[in-house]
Amino acid sequence: MSLATTANPVLNETDVAVIGAGAVGMFQVFQLGLQGLQAHLIDALPHLGGQCAELYPHKPIYDIPGIKACTGAELIERLREQMAPFAPTLHLGQQVQSLQQQEDGRWLLGTSTGTNLLAKAVVIAAGVGSFVPKTLKMDGIEALVGASVHYHPANLEALSLQGQHVLVHGGDEPAVQAAIDVLQYQPASVTLMHRREVFAAPQALLEQLQAHKEAGRIQVLAAQPLSLQAQATQLQSVQVSLPDASTQILPVQQWLVFQGISPKLGPVAEWGLELVKKQLPVDTGTFVTEAPGIYAVGDINIYPGKRKLLLCGFHEATLAGFSIAEYLTDKPVLLQYTTTSTRLHALLGVAP
Repeated sequence: MSLATTANPVLNETDVAVIGAGAVGMFQVFQLGLQGLQAHLIDALPHLGGQCAELYPHKPIYDIPGIKACTGAELIERLREQMAPFAPTLHLGQQVQSLQQQEDGRWLLGTSTGTNLLAKAVVIAAGVGSFVPKTLKMDGIEALVGASVHYHPANLEALSLQGQHVLVHGGDEPAVQAAIDVLQYQPASVTLMHRREVFAAPQALLEQLQAHKEAGRIQVLAAQPLSLQAQATQLQSVQVSLPDASTQILPVQQWLVFQGISPKLGPVAEWGLELVKKQLPVDTGTFVTEAPGIYAVGDINIYPGKRKLLLCGFHEATLAGFSIAEYLTDKPVLLQYTTTSTRLHALLGVAP
């Protein structure tokens, strides 16, 4: 599958901007595609999947229609394949900071990385808010972020780790996996640091970690960071506190931090939209908010009888897709079925 990704500061124009690349946002792209609408998909995380990818990637989900059980990661992969025919443009690792209506009725979105996107309609599928990595509170660290300090990096290959002293910081599966993955880039050293020498990861992964530790390829350290030394944006060392209250200075040139993520409503609260208990009220026939052209699906919305279930989010995305198509064309949309419609078969790339 080919999905275009961009952080280009030039103005991008599209039919619909979908804010939130979790399961519901991805299904929204699919439903928009069935209506012949092009979408750009934006998320604060550096990868697709939202809550499914971050909170329960390996836990089974039992209430997806027609699927007895699948993990969060498996569901996201299925959704990725499903929306692939419509080739959405991805803007990952960036947060929508501003949302302003233009004189022609379109909406101008500006992101934290400078991307500007002009859309005829916007769907907010932000769940309980943007999932953002938990950051470290330490003097001088902010100037290093993106250069030699990286929060939940999705692409290790882009970090130039060869010959570098790498510190991987965290106690869950992503940190353990990253420490092992770093080895393929021929670093000078790899240290996996957590406050305890106990890691929450699958047994098979822990066995791999133990083998690398015994072979001297990965140092496992129970410690907490205290301070750092850097020159400009280049990290040089990190001073840590050990369990016996002594301190140690580690040579570190690249610091990969996996301290978990937390949902924050973030800039949504500053867009001037009506909020009820940090959620967006919607019309249940269209899933439009108080602002024409702005829709909300998934956990971010609220209405009488609302249930925060993936199943309900998929239903909402379906109705929103029809509603957006009618809003943009100003005429009713003919109901068609994927089993029989030659038009839908052509859009899906399955026409004979």
